[in-house]
Parts: sequence; structure tokens; C-alpha cells
Amino acid sequence: MDRARRSRPSVVALAALGSLLLASPPMAAALSTVSAPLGPSGPPPGHTAATPPGASASEPTSAAALPTTTSTTAAPSTSGPSPISPLDSNRVPEQRAGPRPRPAPASRDKPNIIFILADDLGWNDVGFHGSNQIPTPNLDALAYSGLILNNYYVTPICTPTRAALMTGKYPIHTGMQHTVLFGAEPRGLPLSEVLLPQYLHARGYDCRIVGKWHLGHFRREYTPTHRGFRSHLGPWTGHHDYFDHTAVEKSYWGLDMRRDLRPAWDLHGRYSTDAFTEEAERIIGAHNASEPLFLYLAHVAPHSGNPYNPLPAHDKDVAKHDIIPDYNRRRYAAMVHRVDESVGRVVDALRKRNMLRNSVIVFSTDNGGPAEGFNLNAASNWPLRGVKHTLWEGGVRGAGLLWSPLLARPGRVSRQLMHVTDWLPTLVRVAGGDPSTLPPIDGMDMWDALSFDLDSNRTTVLHNIDDVYGVAAVTVNQWKVVTGATYNGTWDSWYGPSGRDDPVLRPYDVSSVLGSAAGKAAASVGVHLTADQVWSLRELAEVKCGADSEGDRGGPAPAPACRPLQAPCLFNVATDPCERRNLAARFPAVLQHVRQILQDINATAVPPGNLPWDPRADPQLWDHTWTNFGDYETEHAPLL
Repeated sequence: MDRARRSRPSVVALAALGSLLLASPPMAAALSTVSAPLGPSGPPPGHTAATPPGASASEPTSAAALPTTTSTTAAPSTSGPSPISPLDSNRVPEQRAGPRPRPAPASRDKPNIIFILADDLGWNDVGFHGSNQIPTPNLDALAYSGLILNNYYVTPICTPTRAALMTGKYPIHTGMQHTVLFGAEPRGLPLSEVLLPQYLHARGYDCRIVGKWHLGHFRREYTPTHRGFRSHLGPWTGHHDYFDHTAVEKSYWGLDMRRDLRPAWDLHGRYSTDAFTEEAERIIGAHNASEPLFLYLAHVAPHSGNPYNPLPAHDKDVAKHDIIPDYNRRRYAAMVHRVDESVGRVVDALRKRNMLRNSVIVFSTDNGGPAEGFNLNAASNWPLRGVKHTLWEGGVRGAGLLWSPLLARPGRVSRQLMHVTDWLPTLVRVAGGDPSTLPPIDGMDMWDALSFDLDSNRTTVLHNIDDVYGVAAVTVNQWKVVTGATYNGTWDSWYGPSGRDDPVLRPYDVSSVLGSAAGKAAASVGVHLTADQVWSLRELAEVKCGADSEGDRGGPAPAPACRPLQAPCLFNVATDPCERRNLAARFPAVLQHVRQILQDINATAVPPGNLPWDPRADPQLWDHTWTNFGDYETEHAPLL
């Protein structure tokens, strides 16, 4: 059969729109999860996916000293930062700030956890979502042989997503909901929060971070090696140049590349993606096999760099994408290409150490892509609406996947409703912990739902509430309400490219997926793929705009009367994922109910923690280096 011409399945029908929210089934139940049977694969002998390896009733819980609750709405945090203690700047400190669970005995049976986070990757920038513009064979191989997370949500911008991942809480419950954390702000993710690496350290994990932090650095206590990680290589702020590793924020400019607490001047000229990949390979190669590894690889790519070089890429990589008409899009593709290569190298490093067969790998973007020049970038969220920093699906629906030989039913397009906050309890469960012992969080344990293809426990996703900007959005079952708009609504449209109508269309290369480093590594541990499985899953994962579209390849029809700056909009995102049909007037009762849920959630919010910039942060005062300026009384104090 001609794969380019084969028919595509239609969007699964839900209950009639006349069935109001209260009578509607959860989205996970209404949307069937689709799969293509894999070849010989499955959990390794001796493991079952029902209980993740490492779980044991006789082991101490990871948070035994913490309050036990199963509440999914976090209470406002009232405890403040812990006092500063002088440290020897030559020593990498152990976890010192905030509450800390007790360590549990190490165990070989606990799976290694590798969490790879891309920065500003768009929905349409991976091959497994249907575009041929940017080949991503390693990501595609993991996606097709694992789970494609097609109903997975992140937050609309960098810092809030990272805070949600590390705490399991919506940003409104940690004060991180408004914009990003700037390098000159004297604040960070509250020290009262217990973070994911601290929970995993308590279960015997060796926790490492490579790449971007962006959760605070003005004092040592806020930096990664004080928040549960044993080592860190990467920037503290939100972006930097990939070659000189300096970060520009308005008039401030300075080096932002750290090796633990010290500036990594020696990496000048090394492309950031390559440097991070090599560090990840080094960590895996030197890892002590008697304990499980948690590696958080947070790439800066494909986030734009400094204004003088917004899309840093190797010329040879740019040349590989000369089929793409737009020059900036070619450079963006080259940046994504390096991330995909990095994923393949990390997976192969796990294979070489015989760690892959007992590993859980997550890949996620932190938010939707900045398209068509937004943020000096060239991502694509086609055919979803909006861009990064908006609450449309293009800003919050994340490109993501889960891969592991421990999954009971791999090889699926997973439509379980999931949010980035769910990773903390899910990974605590994977590590053998009991999520019910966690303090109040918003995340939910999704392991069984994902592994066995069960209904999601989640029926509601808060996309964000930002009362400073006057914007909010929430999805309840299939219904999504959007109120207000960032940038005065100027980025509320649909942005390409689609990657499906180029003058010279690149054919999808299935052989490169099967023969990729990740594809070969997966096959080496019994997780095999065939070309038919790839084609089937790729078609199932592609978003279709709905029955009344004017042709998906031609682009969405003109927007209906949705003006969220004037009145809230209502969408059925199960049947209308492209948010083209505003149903607010047709279903006022649904609109009223979902708005009430949004108001109830907002009643639990804490104020945003944003602070004015501190002039002491100016890198000129610190040898042109972004530093932990709050630890020093004057700019003449010794540098770290």
C-alpha cells in the first residue's frame, strides 16, 4: 500500500455535545488508546510491570518523615527560605536546603530513570507527529516502541514547567505562575518544597543534572547541588549562547555555564548540546551499578540564544536541512537535529553499560514552540493554535514520550490525560515509593494507567492562572475554557510551517528510524519495531483538526468568534483539538460549570513570587559572570 495515500482514522467520537459536563465521562475513558502490536518485546524475565522494580512492602517509604495524604490540591506554602550558611566554595555540598526525606537502602532492582527535557520544542517539530521537515529518528524510535503521549500537557513557559516537574505542584501553588525567573531576581523555587531528586535520593538514587536549571541561583541554597542533585553541568538562567555560553537579559550580560558551583570557563567554544551529551555519557559510563541512576538532562535547545545569534547551530547541520525553504527554520532544524542525536547517544550509552533493560526514559518539551519569529525562533506547533507563552493547545500541549522495557503494553499512542506535575508521583512509584505518602501535591501517579493502558485518574488539567496578565485556562474532561490572552491576543492564531506542503517534500525515512542508535539499542533489549508499526502509529499520532475542516493540509479554517479578551471561550478539545469552534454560546451551562472550577482552583493560589531586579546581580560586578550574588555583602567578595 502507498503509505503516503493510505486513509487515516477519524477522530474518535465522544458523547454527544448535548451531554453536559457533569454527565460526561473522563476524557481518558472517552478517547480510546490506540496501539500497533510490537514484535518480540516486553518486560525482561523476572520483572512485572504491575509493580515497578524496586517496590517492596518491607522497604521504608521515601517520605516517611513527611505528612501522609492523597490530596491533589496543594496547600499554600507558608515556610520561608532557610538561613544562609557559609560554605567552602571548593566543595560540592550535599543536599542542604528544605525538608529532606531519609535515604533508603540502594537496590539494583530499582530502574534507572532518565528524564530528557527539550526547551521550546514545538508539537510539529518531531517526526512522530507527522511532519517530514525535521528528521528525528532517535526520538521516533523511542516513541513508536514506547508510548507517544498525545494527551500530555505542560505549562506555557520555561520556569513554571520546571517548577511543576520538580514539585508535582501547579505553579500557582509555588508562586511560580507569572512569567519566568530572571537572572537578576533575588528569588527561586521556594526552599520549603521537597523536589523530585530529593525523593529519589531518599530511595537510594544517584541524582545528577546536566543542562538548564532556571529555578533560582541568587543564593547557593537555590542551586541544583543544594536541591538534591550530586552534580551539575549547565546554566542557571533561562538561556545562553550555545558557543560562548553567555546570557543576555536586557542590559545585563555574562557567562552562564556552571560546573557545580564554579564557572565552567573551560567549555568556551564547545556547543552546548554536545557538551551536555558528553557529560551525560560520562555520568552513565562512570555510574556505580550498585545504585540506580536518576539523570535529568535538560537541554537548552532549541530555545533561541542571545539576540546577536538567536539560532546557534553548526553550519554542517544547517546544510543537512537545505530542503527546508525558510533559512531560520533550517537553523532551528539543525538545533533539533543535535538534540535527537543526543538522545540516541544517551540511549546507546545506557546499552553499553547494560543499564537500558532496567531503565525508564521520559522525553518532554517544557512548553509549546515559539513559531514564526516569536522569541526570535522558528518552531512549529501545527496544526495546534497559539505559541509558547499562550494558553492555547499550541502553547501547552507537549510533545512527549515514555519508553521502557518495563511497560506492560508498549507500542501505543497514549491518549491518557496527563500533566507535567504527574511525573513526580509517577517516578516516585517507579522508584519503589508510595505516592500516597507524599505531601499534598497536584500530580497523580500515572504508572498503571500508562503501562497497562487503563483510564487516567486525571480529569482536570489547569493550564495556568496568571492574575497579573489576567489569563487563565483549564480543561475538564473534554471541555476547555480560555479566558484572557497574553500579548493582547496578537499570538492567538495558527502558525506553521506544516511541513507537509514543501515544494520538495522529504519522504519519511522509516529505515533511519529502525536503524537509529536508539532503535538499535531498544532492539538489543528485546523492544523491536517493524516498518508497518511505524507507519500505523505515525498516522494515529497525527492531530486532525476535526470533521468540518477545509482540509488539514491546507490549514485551519478562519477562526470562529472567539475573543477571550472580551469573553471566555469554550472548546471541546477532544473533537476540536485545533480550537477552531467556540461553543460558549451553545453550551452556557458547561461554560459556567468549568468557569466555577477555575475559580475554585484559583482560590487555592499563592501570590506570584516575582521580585524587582537586584542591581547586585549585574555580571559586570562578578567578572562578567552570572553568580549567586545574594551570598555576598558587596561586589568585592571572593568569587565562587
